[in-house]
Amino acid sequence: MSIKPIQFKDDTLLMIDQRRLPTEEVWREYRDYRSIAEAIKTMVVRGAPAIGVAAAYGAAFGAREIEAEDFAAFHPRFEKVCRVLAETRPTAVNLFWALERMANFALAHQELPLSELRDRLMEEAHEIAAEDERINRALGKNGAALIPNPARVLTHCNAGALATAGYGTALGVVRAAVEEGCELMVYADETRPFLQGARLTAWELMKDRIPVTLICDNMAGYLMSRGEIDCVIVGADRIAANGDTANKIGTYTVAVLAREHGIPFYVAAPISTIDLSLPDGSRIPIEERGPREVTHLGDRQLAPDSIGVRNPAFDVTPARLITAIITEHGVVRDNFTAGLKSLVEQG
Repeated sequence: MSIKPIQFKDDTLLMIDQRRLPTEEVWREYRDYRSIAEAIKTMVVRGAPAIGVAAAYGAAFGAREIEAEDFAAFHPRFEKVCRVLAETRPTAVNLFWALERMANFALAHQELPLSELRDRLMEEAHEIAAEDERINRALGKNGAALIPNPARVLTHCNAGALATAGYGTALGVVRAAVEEGCELMVYADETRPFLQGARLTAWELMKDRIPVTLICDNMAGYLMSRGEIDCVIVGADRIAANGDTANKIGTYTVAVLAREHGIPFYVAAPISTIDLSLPDGSRIPIEERGPREVTHLGDRQLAPDSIGVRNPAFDVTPARLITAIITEHGVVRDNFTAGLKSLVEQG
């Protein structure tokens, strides 16, 4: 693994600005919760697990900013900090999972002096980050057994080290397979309009010297029809109780193509991405982002002035199109409702 996109050094949160990759490696410094919230909202940091880790640190920094004499005065202000962070992006459930964990931690330790509670909250954020990497490695090992050897693997968006605290989910499976001796090559969809595949997946795989070939989003079906793809593996931003999965826009299209061509379609995600409160994918909130991401490439305008634009950031892949869901606690096939519930209860 070549990079950890979120690092804590000298009482400062460092995050690589993923908007500037692959041409520039720019690290931003953060010391307050509002700037971390803005970084999440503007996609300096992105990827569901990484958003959760960043939010945990945001909550910890926010706790430090609260001036209060006792927990009764501290608590409502800490809740406000968590609300500000929660309002940044609506789809990635890891954001809300991490904030709930930080809020519950504060309540469970409310008897502590506030100075100690603030320190303990920062320690909890550190643990969430370390835990995420451990989870990804376990998840990767579970998924590696599903990858044939040799293999040509298609992925969409970026579910790698850059989308997590390290190692990755979908690309964690790829990394684990390579570590176990699998000879593989990754096809990376460019992933319009934010180009996470072209900019991020290609960059981090090349950095780790894992063979990767970039393709336009509309090339996947052609390669499948020629027998050039052996399996598809993607990440997830939220998984409903029945296995319906929200991921970067275009994932549903890839899943339909994979089903048509008889190609396994795998979803790799930590338990924290599973939302049992939602019975199916129709309840998953889908973020609609601004039109400029579609009409422009950087500062270059690609479309006519005043054109109407739709820019949903995610779509939902029905469980019936998913071959298996890979988690750190195991792999679920077929009966996702029972299987996912069982895995969550293990956690």
